[in-house]
Amino acid sequence: MNKIKKAISNNGQSKYNEDIVISQELFIPIKKGALDADKMTRPSLSYWKDAGRRFKKNPIAITATILLSIIILFAIFAPIFSPYTFDENNWAISNNTPSPEHLFGTDSLGRDLWVRCWEGARVSLMIGVLVALVNATIGIFYGGISGFVAGATDNVMMRICEVVGAVPQMLWVTILVIILRPGFMPIVIALSATGWIGMARLFRGQVFQIKESEFVMASKALGTGKIWIIFKHLVPNAMSPIITSMAFAIPGAIFAEAFLSYIGLGLPLPLASWGNLASNGASVFLTYPYQLMYPALLICITMLSFTLIGDALRDALDPRMRT
Repeated sequence: MNKIKKAISNNGQSKYNEDIVISQELFIPIKKGALDADKMTRPSLSYWKDAGRRFKKNPIAITATILLSIIILFAIFAPIFSPYTFDENNWAISNNTPSPEHLFGTDSLGRDLWVRCWEGARVSLMIGVLVALVNATIGIFYGGISGFVAGATDNVMMRICEVVGAVPQMLWVTILVIILRPGFMPIVIALSATGWIGMARLFRGQVFQIKESEFVMASKALGTGKIWIIFKHLVPNAMSPIITSMAFAIPGAIFAEAFLSYIGLGLPLPLASWGNLASNGASVFLTYPYQLMYPALLICITMLSFTLIGDALRDALDPRMRT
């Protein structure tokens, strides 16, 4: 035990009155780990690393990613390792049901549906990805200039979007495909002709929110050009809604291509896409249902996977959803 003098103040004068005995009972021992209470509970992560961490914690998104990866791998390698080609006719085995030799059966011309389905996956996925990229590129340019310049320029550019968007998109697409003739690139051009409008409006709204930030004002004060500011500052800070929108645009483009092929405005035969495979299968559905079932199932799984991934990205990239 230790002894100290207790100081008592009396009208500004201090004097020692008595000895105080200090014992261990006057103190509370520090519990184990109390010294670490003020330390960070988790490591510091960048925005994109934190978004990736939250995306990986979503089991539905991971399952959708695995399914989509499997479809992409089969689309790349299945036609290469198959002994059949997508346009090889064999009348002797026409309309055969699924078997070990022909896993998805054959169509009315004896073509192997397994190869044609995965060849169609290549075409449909390429159309979906290309349309999404073109829409994002045009939308970023158009919406970025409109939102950054603002004023009369913004009013004119947005009125153009409203005039173009007043006509239903599928009507624009149908007219353009008829004019350009059905084919791979005409379909991409037709789907991109009006698909960028939604992306432009989305990016314009993001630009209005970000352009008044301090780092943008500092860049303006240094005399930086408008195009440089858009792509150096505005685009990186608005990438989260753009990525999410692209994830939703891909299944929309795949469905639009399938619709065009279904009504006879898709890829010309013997080229394969999920749309014309579904169209051919629908004509014989009551007799040979498997010819429609497999391409329709692949379309559904792919669109559902992209939609689930888009939902997960929207949650992962939103800072307000951080846990």
